[in-house]
Formats: sequence, C-alpha cells, structure tokens
Amino acid sequence: MKITLDIAKFLLEAAEKKAKEMGLAENIAIVDDGANLVAFHRMDHAKIGGIDISQNKAWTSVALQMPTSNLAQAAQPGNPSFGINTTNHGKIVILGGGIPLKIGEMIIGGIGVSGGTSQQDIEVANAAVQALEGLIQHHESRNITYRIGSN
Repeated sequence: MKITLDIAKFLLEAAEKKAKEMGLAENIAIVDDGANLVAFHRMDHAKIGGIDISQNKAWTSVALQMPTSNLAQAAQPGNPSFGINTTNHGKIVILGGGIPLKIGEMIIGGIGVSGGTSQQDIEVANAAVQALEGLIQHHESRNITYRIGSN
C-alpha cells in the first residue's frame, strides 16, 4: 500500500474530526515514504507558524523513522542527540505530533500535526494512525475516493 492522495485525504479527515472534537485548529500534513508532501490541510484559524512545523514533523517522522516525541528527551542539553534539531537546515522537529505511518514495520508515510500542545498534536495524529490501521485491517484502501469541491 502506498499513501495515495485519496488515502491522505481520508487520514486528514480523521485527524480534522479529532481536532474538532478537542476544540483545536490544527495544521495537518501527510507525507509519503520518501517524506514528500502528499496533502496538507490548515483548519480555519490554525496558526500560520504551524504550517511548516506540521510539514516538518511529518518529514522528521519518516526521515528518522520514529515519532517526533521520541526526540524531545534525547535532544535536551547533555543528552546524546542534543542539537539534532539544528541539522538538516533546521527541518528536524523535536516536538510531539509527528508519527510514521506503517504497515507492520514498513514505513509508508508520515503525519505531522501542529497547533495544540505536543500532547494534543499527538492525539490528533493518532486518530489518523488509527484510521489507517482500520483501512489496513479491512483492506478498504482500494475503495477510497475523495473529491474536492461539490458534486
């Protein structure tokens, strides 16, 4: 399975739904297995500073093959990864909210969410992860189609 535009839209919808339930305005990015942006959604009133942050969280989760929250502690002064966020032209984000999208152990993409606290962003991102797991479990990805605009 690859992260197609239709699957990315499905994941954005799941994340947005969770954000709305939580009363948040989030920036949400979906990248493919090469960390290339597939889809991005900025909810009404989401902070513009979160646009790059969400995209970089998604990129970081794929590039480093781990949730961005795993980097927070390791990147503190005196710890083994201190300064990692200054590499890759500052693209690496150590705040929670970036999670690799996987089938088993194979990374097929990533999601990055920015607009709330790190914990809130993680919760919103996890809604998309769970939606993907449901797709994989039910092999429904072939039936997903999304259209932008009205019919």
